[in-house]
Amino acid sequence: MKNNYDIIGDIHGYGDELVTLLGKMGYREKGGIWQHPDRQALFIGDFIDRGPKQRDVIHLIRTMVEAGHAQAIMGNHEFNAIAFYTQREDGSYMRPRSNHNIIQHKEFLNQFAKKEDDIDVWKDTIEWFKTLPLWLDLDEVRLIHACWDETHINFIKEKYGSNYLTDQLLAKATQKHTEEYEAIEVLLKGKEVDLPEGVFYPDKEGIRRENMRVRWWDDQLTTYRSAYIGPEIPMDTLPDEKIKSSEAWVKYPAEQKPVFIGHYWLNDQPKPLATNIACTDYSVARPGGKLVAYRWGGEQKLLQENFEYVSRKNDSLLMVSD
Repeated sequence: MKNNYDIIGDIHGYGDELVTLLGKMGYREKGGIWQHPDRQALFIGDFIDRGPKQRDVIHLIRTMVEAGHAQAIMGNHEFNAIAFYTQREDGSYMRPRSNHNIIQHKEFLNQFAKKEDDIDVWKDTIEWFKTLPLWLDLDEVRLIHACWDETHINFIKEKYGSNYLTDQLLAKATQKHTEEYEAIEVLLKGKEVDLPEGVFYPDKEGIRRENMRVRWWDDQLTTYRSAYIGPEIPMDTLPDEKIKSSEAWVKYPAEQKPVFIGHYWLNDQPKPLATNIACTDYSVARPGGKLVAYRWGGEQKLLQENFEYVSRKNDSLLMVSD
């Protein structure tokens, strides 16, 4: 018997939009838990940072998962939250508490760690984040926050024995120049390439970027300009020349089971990225953005008409970088 899944994209604390989307898809709250009579929600990570109702979002998703009405994976924002909270043996934090990192995490800290009474809630939330798998490889579909890279996935499975973030993996993954660091960067943030020397572009927060994320599944897009994926930028800031790196792409054949990703802050009309690849992050945390789900019912070839979404309810926005 096949399962029916609703794969829900990055929420970033926008609880009202999440409730509206679930209601639109036929989910109802019963006994304090959102559920559907014959479908299961799959959440693709990035539940926190930016939005005004992060506690509500975590409570809603957590109760669904614990009751068996949903499954959820870790996004880069949950990984960052764990590392920001966790100290090494020398007392330093695995994600340095720099001004930039504090600003990025500010809205989460305001909602989970501003008052002394919040400390236990903050700790409990971090512990729950650590129970989230880094990816899901189900019988019919796959979920990963940014990039399904078998090389990195197999490395983690073989060295650490599972798809979960162990304490040992966390310690290594927060040290640059380790294989664990590279694996988590790719799986949760995507494949990136360096731009040619002297070339840069301003990202959505105006930060100077000298590298860019690529459409890792499509090795036919070989120029910087055509291979870029992410928020809208002036495309003429990217060179229309061949990418120098030979490691920009990941083979994901059309006969492989459908894989769903989030993360990329897209802002056009939701549609499949390839016959068996779909992104469900359409920037709910920006004015005019959407909270998006894909309603999967067994198809190998993904369909544009199976996307469902609701638009942002207001124009307030806290802009922070990934």
